[in-house]
Amino acid sequence: MTVDIAPTSARSVATIYNSAVAAFAIAAAWEVGALEELYRERTLDTSEFAERRGLDALSTTGLFRAMASVGLVHREGTAVIPLSGFDAVYHNKSFFHWLGRGSAELFQQIPRVLRNEQRTGAYYRRDPAAIAFACREIDDITYAPAYWGAIERLDFPVTRVADLGCGSGGRLMDLLHRFPGTTGIGVDIAAPSLEVARKEAADIGLSDRSEFVRGDVLRLEPRPEFADIELVTCFMMGHDFWPRENCVATLRRLREVFPAARRLLIGDATRTALPDTELPVFTLGFELGHDLMGTFLPTIDDWESVFAEGGWELVRTNRIELTVGEVIFELA
Repeated sequence: MTVDIAPTSARSVATIYNSAVAAFAIAAAWEVGALEELYRERTLDTSEFAERRGLDALSTTGLFRAMASVGLVHREGTAVIPLSGFDAVYHNKSFFHWLGRGSAELFQQIPRVLRNEQRTGAYYRRDPAAIAFACREIDDITYAPAYWGAIERLDFPVTRVADLGCGSGGRLMDLLHRFPGTTGIGVDIAAPSLEVARKEAADIGLSDRSEFVRGDVLRLEPRPEFADIELVTCFMMGHDFWPRENCVATLRRLREVFPAARRLLIGDATRTALPDTELPVFTLGFELGHDLMGTFLPTIDDWESVFAEGGWELVRTNRIELTVGEVIFELA
């Protein structure tokens, strides 16, 4: 039996398929530096770039062939120039990296993780170092302006700070740069991310003012170095506090673990209610990914209902809501 496929339908299917390949290509091209060079120089010779970076030339050209297939660049042989949509993709490159590098194995295993009998224990894997790499820039795109606004509203000097779920340490190091007399601690469960943070702190001369320790934020115990922390920050992992009873317990535990804390800043994504055909970049991947991981995504109303019970006073809600219902809560 033969089936006739209309040319327009065939082209639409090819666009969907090629876009998936291009998403992986964007993530890879950013990580190896090719995306940055094309953005900066407005031209790239993929063969020369590959030789200079010790990469396979044919595969490097293939990355940009994938981008050309969806109209992001124009390619003639190994010569590449950006087209009108390239800059927008470049500015959103961290979202592609989160999907194509950090969460690739999770999405690869969808047929398995859909099965209820598989959804127990550590039933999925992601790349924590790649997630941290992507989230550092995601933070700059989404949370940073509102975050620094919250910092400027503090009514006490910042001398000791802890960043929970610190990833590669970018937020903590940015704060130490802003306040030269401040020292701080980054806490994360992922050892690879902490190694990246320690190396960067050493490279930029902040080792003597920063410490990065491995710990599960959801099960933190008091430590001597936590006793004098005045500012606690926690970004892009607050949804891990939930469901509700767990969130209340975690908030109460943070009061015990950081007895001198005068402010807690929680910045995170919240569940959106956007129409299926109007989803911006990142929203679909983030929400489906967390559904696959069995992670409850609270709404802003959900969050605001737990703070008093958890021992904190809500000072201000900063609604950002660029892609995944981002918000920053200022708690006292």
